[in-house]
Amino acid sequence: MARILIVEDEARIASFVAKGLRADGHLATVVGDGRAGLDHALSGDFDLVVLDIGLPGMDGFEVLDQLRSQGSSVPVIVLTARDSVTDTVSALENGADDYMPKPFRFAELLARVRLRLRQGGETGPAREDVLRAGGVHLDLRTRRATIGERELDLSAREFALAEIFMLNPGQVLSREQLLDQVWGFDFDPGSNVVDVYVGYLRRKFGAHAIATVRGMGYRFVS
Repeated sequence: MARILIVEDEARIASFVAKGLRADGHLATVVGDGRAGLDHALSGDFDLVVLDIGLPGMDGFEVLDQLRSQGSSVPVIVLTARDSVTDTVSALENGADDYMPKPFRFAELLARVRLRLRQGGETGPAREDVLRAGGVHLDLRTRRATIGERELDLSAREFALAEIFMLNPGQVLSREQLLDQVWGFDFDPGSNVVDVYVGYLRRKFGAHAIATVRGMGYRFVS
């Protein structure tokens, strides 16, 4: 379990990221302006910082510069709507460990968070690299899915959806949760894309692997 600081002034995005990180077993703290973010990041209480650039009071570039100039080595993943090469280079040269332009998919952010935590030597129990449920094995390092000796051909989005289900076996997950976790905060909530991809997984995992809970969502049958 990692302690993660989210410095983001857009409440919808901050809530989306915090909810996803908590669902993955982390402790998430949200602050909405640069000065408070810097104070929190310098406290030494966090294992990783997710930092927006367009912040009130003190922008993310200044927060990052102050953080590094004061000797902090906490891993920082920068989030920003500024996707130019200049901004990317500036963030990395100022000491960011990774950079993600908005809009983004939570599954990709989570993969980067896990990578930075491993590189930073996060203490505590190691996360299991192979998920097992309902006869399916999902290897998070090699991105391979198998049932018995048979390897399954999953697209990146199918793999991300399967991972969310298998991290929560037996739990009912709503379409909104699955959209947030796999497709990102900006995706059309009226889309039927979740239902379509659940259908894809059923064809590959077996028709009874994912149960429909009427009016609520879906449950992976472990």
